[in-house]
Amino acid sequence: MPRGRTQVGIVGAGPAGLVLAHLLQLQGIDSVVLEARSRQYCEERIRAGVLEQGTVDLLTEAGLGERLQRDGLVHHGIELRFSGRGHRIDFDDLTGGSGITIYAQHELIKDLIKARMDAGGQIFFEVADVSLHGLNADDSSIRFRPNENSDFQEFSCDFIAGCDGFHGICRPSIPEAVLTVYDRTYPFAWLGILAEVPPSSEELIYAYHERGFALLSMRSPSMSRLYLQCAPEEDIANWSDERIWEELQLRLRSDEGWRLAEGPIIQKGITGMRSVVVEPMQYGRLFLAGDAAHIVPPTGAKGLNLAVADVRVLARALGEFYSSGRRSLLDGYSKTCLRRVWKVQRFSWWMTSMLHRFAGDSAFDQQRQLAELDYVTGSRAAASTLAENYVGLPFDAMETDPISPSR
Repeated sequence: MPRGRTQVGIVGAGPAGLVLAHLLQLQGIDSVVLEARSRQYCEERIRAGVLEQGTVDLLTEAGLGERLQRDGLVHHGIELRFSGRGHRIDFDDLTGGSGITIYAQHELIKDLIKARMDAGGQIFFEVADVSLHGLNADDSSIRFRPNENSDFQEFSCDFIAGCDGFHGICRPSIPEAVLTVYDRTYPFAWLGILAEVPPSSEELIYAYHERGFALLSMRSPSMSRLYLQCAPEEDIANWSDERIWEELQLRLRSDEGWRLAEGPIIQKGITGMRSVVVEPMQYGRLFLAGDAAHIVPPTGAKGLNLAVADVRVLARALGEFYSSGRRSLLDGYSKTCLRRVWKVQRFSWWMTSMLHRFAGDSAFDQQRQLAELDYVTGSRAAASTLAENYVGLPFDAMETDPISPSR
């Protein structure tokens, strides 16, 4: 069996794995990235697109900001729409100048893969039969097939980063008795579409309606991303393009003369909503990051940003270990990350609960939600809380030290 050696083995070439590889490379730390999917799949899969201020700052400081700064759409607010009227949450005013940037995840993946290739870093795409070994030994390893028809290869590693998502192999490699899993499944899903039509609003619109939640988002100046609350067991085959646009028009309706522009739908699908957190996020030489460790409902636009926050902490901890031999940040990785994870879970749950209709809700429940929306949009203190969380909470002390390139 061919064997190799690297300092950090990274399983997964999503945002978590690729950002981690880049931050490690800046510090002169060697890594290998293994990905089950093809490069084309990774670069074309349509996913999230809202980047927090801290995420944008980190990517820019790490030399990944060229296309992001050129093509990203900077927003300084969102709109909460209910009872036929829109109410703007002004991030610029409420947070002292912070905002968000709309930049499609697959475009970020392209930037990260290019940076990895330009730096001579290793990425193995379309690997099969990945398994982890020696997580509690002096030397751990990752075994895999470079493709389905090849023989096994193995990389010995000082550490392994599990960045392979909720359905990956890293989290199940930890004994069940070690992990505590916190899980909440929501009684609704999102029907999402990608449409070839310029966005009907310069900023995102979150709409509360008696028929259910709706969201107007975007991926570019010519591409709109829209969502409808629906039942989790809904069959997408029952939703014609005409029906989707009709429902979006109803839920996003405004009494202020605004109308939703329609266009060809090039993608549509239904995604269930859940909250998941596993504790701890580390076991022996394995460190979980991103969706491998936690899932958040998409209402607060936090999934990608939370993954980047995780690997920011991990890169800093690994940098300290390799430069000084100290393990304090590595040993505290899970505790440091989970403090932020639970705050983000709270915010995502709050946004979801405030804006969605729940089966069995009474007229009292509906009026309570409207009162909460009225309070959030009418109180500077409440609006500031939403804005601070939406643009991204400040990093804790152990997260704030910059990643410095090796000398």
